[in-house]
Amino acid sequence: MTSENLDLAVILGSVREGRFGPVVAHWFVEQARRHGRFTVDLVDLADARLPLELPPVPPALEPDLPRPEGMAELTRRLGAADAFVVVTPDYNRSFPASLKAAIDWHYTQWQTKPVGFVGYSGASGGLLAIEQLRQVFGELHAHTVRDYVSFPRYYELFSPEGTLRDPEGPNGAAKVLLDQLEWWGSVLQDARREHPYTAA
Repeated sequence: MTSENLDLAVILGSVREGRFGPVVAHWFVEQARRHGRFTVDLVDLADARLPLELPPVPPALEPDLPRPEGMAELTRRLGAADAFVVVTPDYNRSFPASLKAAIDWHYTQWQTKPVGFVGYSGASGGLLAIEQLRQVFGELHAHTVRDYVSFPRYYELFSPEGTLRDPEGPNGAAKVLLDQLEWWGSVLQDARREHPYTAA
């Protein structure tokens, strides 16, 4: 396994006005930096142009597909990542359209890389979105790690300053998730170097 830090992209999936996602994402970024084995890039989908109209040729068939102006930097950052963590709410028992657009506009950027999840919502803590995302990323030849972080009733768990009122449980869950991402990320990074993936 590699001894160098892995490039971890933390993807903030909600672009809704007034979203709570940045609070959760910044908390997780801090956990990942403290872990010590990741170089962290916070990717906020609100900063990218994400048209819902997909190209006539799927990215799976044309990996070098030209993308709309404003998406090139997102594509570069996703391609540079060794692992991902998706921060997502539940919207109507699913995940945001912005997140689906970002996923569907790309293909090789996800392949043979591990994906973890941090969910938040009023009732389920984002678990409904996470379970659907596992199926989506499996279709893209990514590996979703088992453990996750979940914040049900997130508005009760964070203070107005954006800090957790009781951090012990979430911090421990983040450590487990990051440990799994480190192992899978290192193994898959080595595999990509030694055996380029051709099973797509």
